[in-house]
Amino acid sequence: MSRPPLVEVPRTIVVTGASDGIGAAAARKLADLGHRVIVVGRDPAKTRFVATAIGAPHFTADFSSLDEVRELAASLAEIAPRIDVLANNAGGVFAPERTVTDDGNELTLQVNHLAPFLLTELLADNLAAGLGYVVGTASIAAKYYGKLDVNDLDNADGPWDPMKTYGDSKMMNIIHARELSRRHADRGIYGVSFHPGVIASNFGSGTGGRLEFFYTNPVIRMALSSSDKGAYRLVRLATGTVGVDFVPGGYYLGKKKGPDYPGSRDPEIARRLWEESARRVGL
Repeated sequence: MSRPPLVEVPRTIVVTGASDGIGAAAARKLADLGHRVIVVGRDPAKTRFVATAIGAPHFTADFSSLDEVRELAASLAEIAPRIDVLANNAGGVFAPERTVTDDGNELTLQVNHLAPFLLTELLADNLAAGLGYVVGTASIAAKYYGKLDVNDLDNADGPWDPMKTYGDSKMMNIIHARELSRRHADRGIYGVSFHPGVIASNFGSGTGGRLEFFYTNPVIRMALSSSDKGAYRLVRLATGTVGVDFVPGGYYLGKKKGPDYPGSRDPEIARRLWEESARRVGL
């Protein structure tokens, strides 16, 4: 597999969800390419291990707490006045039971969408300084399970369906990248999202049911993609050029632009999702 070419000027790239899996692999690849990587993870020991191995600064934050996201943003802004790329890779939460955070939001919604949304907005000045952009790790689950209802972002109405809730959150990632590109284009800030592939990871562990079986079954895992392959897709976007290697606001499956999922390009849905997200995170 060929590597993305090294960008002439090393970029400052923040990678969230980098304590293991795709994020950790991407952080290592980006550091190998000569970029300044800032590692963000939830697990202190794992995050420190990844960061130490590549000589990178690191921070920990639990996205189930918006206060921790605000503290993270303040710390990042202090050490990186200019951010070239924010890789919103954290947000692989799949809650088998409906859980509400202390901030009053359903857990999957908050960790997978609201927390990255807040982090992005709080770092907007830093991104603007670098004419930076945001890479969001979405999922093809948006196609198969997402049926987004802006009037019920918490999925509180009707029986609990964790697959729909997860799919909805990934649809929000796709919509966020597009609406971010529309709202912040005048500041030179754009978004792009991608599907990393179906990765052999710890995703689904402890959830029970068919999802845990799928990700833990040794026979099935042999057919899944590696974290390195998923990381390559993130690295390709994080080292690319807006308008050349990807379309602002685009959603990608591998190197190809992905299809438009129902609702993902609806400007009214995007507007309402943005405004409701801003309200929920206090912006």
